[in-house]
Amino acid sequence: MNIITRIKNKLNRYCRRSINSKNRKKLKNRDFSLIASNCNGGFLLHDLGMRFNSPFINLWIGCRDFLDIISDLKGYMSEELTFVKEDGIDYPIGCIRGARIYFKHYQTEEEARQKWNERKARINYDNLFVMFTDRDNCTHEDMQYFDSLPLEHKIIFTNKKYPDIKSAVYISGFDDKPEVGNCFEFTQKHLGEKYYDRFDYISWFNSNQNSKQS
Repeated sequence: MNIITRIKNKLNRYCRRSINSKNRKKLKNRDFSLIASNCNGGFLLHDLGMRFNSPFINLWIGCRDFLDIISDLKGYMSEELTFVKEDGIDYPIGCIRGARIYFKHYQTEEEARQKWNERKARINYDNLFVMFTDRDNCTHEDMQYFDSLPLEHKIIFTNKKYPDIKSAVYISGFDDKPEVGNCFEFTQKHLGEKYYDRFDYISWFNSNQNSKQS
């Protein structure tokens, strides 16, 4: 990493503190659960200073497995997590009803199980938000299926505009890629800006009128 990159990274982190501070003050909904298919959720909650009221943290789930899980979330959450092995993967892989959960940032199965169960118990089903992305072999048909699920607060980050998908949120900057990239990374346009800042997630979280306002 050259000196210019190091300086820019330092400036990004410095400017991010101000962005996070402003967003935390704007956030009124303080007891929601975010169900995310990858690390976007964990980074976003960390930026907002929120407790992890969801087990979907520091992990990723393939497109179709994620769709299966959120189509019957309470059913999947009522079952015990088991573990499987895959060639070439040295971190824990959880499994529920055949759906695989890749605990990429955990060292052991014991750690993954402990955090999963601890955070699963905090899920607020009355204040639920679902965040998906057009990655991991996600097709247009998968987006349509996601769009049809009876989930009041749901979005899917995409690298293209999809007028027919009501829950699609276009994230600019990945137009020349086959899918949306890591939305938790800093953009090259504004210091401190992350790609998911191109979506007004504060208004999204505050949109649940049934949540307790503080």
